[in-house]
Amino acid sequence: MTLFLNPSSGLAVQKAAEELRDWGQNRHGLGVALIYGPVSAEDRLYHSKCPVEQRSVTALTEALNEIGARWKVLNPCEPDFVTELVEYDVALSNLHGPYGEDGRLQGLLDYLRVPYCGSGVAASAVAADKILCKRVMLTLGVPTPGWHVWSGGPMTWNGRPVMVKPPFGGSSVGMSLVRDAADLPGALADAADDEGAPVLIEEYVAGTPMTMGLLELPGGSIVAFPPLATEAAEADFYDADTKLDVDSRGRVTVRAADLAPAVLDKITEHVRTLWDGLGLRGSARIDFILTEDFEPYTLEVNTTPGMSRDSNFAVGAAMVGLTHTDVVLAMLHEALARPPYDGPLPTPAFSSTTRAREAAVSP
Repeated sequence: MTLFLNPSSGLAVQKAAEELRDWGQNRHGLGVALIYGPVSAEDRLYHSKCPVEQRSVTALTEALNEIGARWKVLNPCEPDFVTELVEYDVALSNLHGPYGEDGRLQGLLDYLRVPYCGSGVAASAVAADKILCKRVMLTLGVPTPGWHVWSGGPMTWNGRPVMVKPPFGGSSVGMSLVRDAADLPGALADAADDEGAPVLIEEYVAGTPMTMGLLELPGGSIVAFPPLATEAAEADFYDADTKLDVDSRGRVTVRAADLAPAVLDKITEHVRTLWDGLGLRGSARIDFILTEDFEPYTLEVNTTPGMSRDSNFAVGAAMVGLTHTDVVLAMLHEALARPPYDGPLPTPAFSSTTRAREAAVSP
């Protein structure tokens, strides 16, 4: 059974942090492929709007420099991406949404036999699909707001506010809070995008948005960070512009949640259930809504938490005494300590014929 450390397990976390730092002393020159690029709508939004100094990739490169790693940012949109991947000891992905966080990249890395930080194919795929993840939550007995799926055609309005969400992606991109029937068609169109994907229509639950980070430490123990409460000052909900806050207007307040022990125990139990039930690894961040009567409802599971210096994940880690570099060390340690995928696959061989074939089918 997975050993979970709560925020009060200070000595155990401190001991693990010291072990990580000692481990990191012997990792100078470690080859790290830092995977980052404007692949998904979420990543394109950050790439276009977020200042360089506020990006996760900037903070990650600073941590890798501190560790003494040999690193390079590899952009999946570049033609040499795959051939360069195999030149590194471990991959650390900063991609979010489709093709980065949904199991497809993880499957490629498994095939290439490149160790990587974070959850594997199955856990990544389930967590990234909001609709599928909802179904798993119900199976595991984890409370989540009621919902149904819209796949086109007429939509009946029941008169109550709903959250309309794309099935994939994060940072609230394409998400809408709908309070009036007249706004529903536009919200559905935004969420479905041009591909006409199924849309998640979720009951709107009023309350305080909360998030809890989890990090795997040496020995396989998991530390659960203190829950953080997020309050948007100028928005109906914690939307994409609020999360970006590119002009530093302080649209959102993040603070340690002041919870009664019974409420904290309930949230922690749900988090543990999701970690084990989904088969998460390395790190994750789980988002909730806490109602006025202190009932937590799980919203989603993020297998690639944002890693900027001021991200909710980094703030939570600092509250248990872990620096940003400690977190990166923990991610790298978990990836390299994990037994390698050793299925009977051929060692990939790359040649100029691959590029010639790609060129032949390009428009």
